Amino acid sequence: MAAYVWTAQGWLYVAAVIDLFSRRVVGWSMSEQMTSQMVTDALIMAIWRRGRPDELLHHSDQGSQYTSEPFQRLMADHGITCSMSRSGNVWDNAAMESFFSSLKTERIKRKTYRTRKHARADVFDYIERFYNPKRRHSTIG
Repeated sequence: MAAYVWTAQGWLYVAAVIDLFSRRVVGWSMSEQMTSQMVTDALIMAIWRRGRPDELLHHSDQGSQYTSEPFQRLMADHGITCSMSRSGNVWDNAAMESFFSSLKTERIKRKTYRTRKHARADVFDYIERFYNPKRRHSTIG
């Protein structure tokens, strides 16, 4: 899944991969364009950070970035099972929707970023200095 962050320079897109067990963002990437490379980079970071368990399921929507050949090849090369939401079903991806909702309401909602660089730094700060190490998650106490 991805979020859109408005800046005075235009949109900044944020892709993330969440470990449902720990609720940590284990992979993320940001770009000026919504591309398959951006979501591929987020998954590569997640694989690098978490290692390669025996069984891994990656769930996403049916966006063209996730159905792209490079992204699908990366999953196949790492033995990752692909799972995609049914068209129009927002509940299939509730954990990601919850993360992006938290990002928007807790950090970017009332901010105006002058540059994409400022937005990148703030999103990084939110993920790595607040969300992962400090934020409490009701599902895991």
